[in-house]
Amino acid sequence: MKNHDRFSSTKLIGLTGPMASGKNLAASILEGFGCVSVDADKLVHQAVETAKDQIIEIFGINAKEMKIEILNPDGTINRRQLARIVFQSEENLRKQEQIVHPIVEKLTLDFIEQNSDKVVIVNATVLHKIELVKNCDALIFITAPTLKRLFRAKKRDHLSTKQILQRFHSQKHLFTKYKKLNSDIYRVMNFGSKAKLERSLAKVFKEIISL
Repeated sequence: MKNHDRFSSTKLIGLTGPMASGKNLAASILEGFGCVSVDADKLVHQAVETAKDQIIEIFGINAKEMKIEILNPDGTINRRQLARIVFQSEENLRKQEQIVHPIVEKLTLDFIEQNSDKVVIVNATVLHKIELVKNCDALIFITAPTLKRLFRAKKRDHLSTKQILQRFHSQKHLFTKYKKLNSDIYRVMNFGSKAKLERSLAKVFKEIISL
């Protein structure tokens, strides 16, 4: 799958899956196998602050219409309130992605170059939307039953059921989108114990490393 000389010496694995499927747990397990991982979803937080002025300009009108504040008292972006706007429509989501994704990709590339002698895991829900996906040797898609994901999301993110289901809906056909990339993709179900997930990932990791 890899198509760029820049990454020819780096083993690059994409780790993806829908919200609350267990990607972070999977990343920590893979780190235990000797990999290093970068959480692109967390880099979004950094990117949002970097592009704060542009975000306020684009979504300020929406915030006024919804009577919400997208700035915290300390001047940082209130990501939860911003998410209410972003996940309100596909158009708003697209606008944010156009602002944020180039910054996230740059930060991710920096991390990969700093760890070029290691197996690098790129942990990202929407990896298929950035060019970097074309440079992955393989993809691991973590998934879990919807009800289990809903329970995890409510416990972890303290969002309303409506907000969580909006995000779930935006990721409804996520696996199909990755399948269309015609890449080496390994689907791993995460609905049991951590030990069971570790065994599944160990098997997949062994196959990828042998590619």
